[in-house]
Amino acid sequence: MLHAEWAPALRILLALHILNGIVALICAPIALATAKGGRAHRRWGKIYFWAMAVVAVTALALSIALPVLFLALVAVFSFYSAFVAYRILYLKDLHTTGKASAVDWAAAIATFVCSLALAILGIVAARLMVVGLIRIAGHDISIVSVVFGCIGMNTSAQSIKGFVRRPTEKMFWWYGHLQGMIGSYIAALTAFSAVNLSHWFGAAWWVWLWPTMLGVPAITIWTGYYKKKFAGRRAPLTPATV
Repeated sequence: MLHAEWAPALRILLALHILNGIVALICAPIALATAKGGRAHRRWGKIYFWAMAVVAVTALALSIALPVLFLALVAVFSFYSAFVAYRILYLKDLHTTGKASAVDWAAAIATFVCSLALAILGIVAARLMVVGLIRIAGHDISIVSVVFGCIGMNTSAQSIKGFVRRPTEKMFWWYGHLQGMIGSYIAALTAFSAVNLSHWFGAAWWVWLWPTMLGVPAITIWTGYYKKKFAGRRAPLTPATV
């Protein structure tokens, strides 16, 4: 039960969460539309990344204060894609002599554990009768939890695999950056959809999952496009980090 004196602080956290979510929703398409590695791309990419960082921190704080386990786990899962997209620009030499830092390892392991917990929560949700734990804004979160948990485990496992076995593709960081940024934007769209579309469509599972159903094929297509573009030609100049 929340103390009344916490209400102003929670309202501030919620306002920061919403404001930075709006900023992220606006900045990501701009960064994707600008020339990769250019000044505008880096500028908008930085704004997007830090907006998503604030979104994740405020979501985590709110989920602990309420408390709602589902939101805490989703906050970790959602931010990790943006974190990977940012960090991979500093790990371009993993395919030669580079090594992941302790921060990279810790983030990957924490995300895998949280994603596993998220998937387990979805599997057992039908048998849990704690309203605040298994239902968010009227949604049965079991399907959502399993899908997000599996995606989070796969993403973090791929990162760990890259830390242990050197990537064979020289441009692995380009694909990882692209996939991470689009993946994190899918998470931002998911939050926006779940909060707003529920007013019209109620507690439908697809309100949570349509960004993923559209975004994952988009990631596959865009990655394939760049792989074909880079194949048989000299790798592009390394853009500056975000």
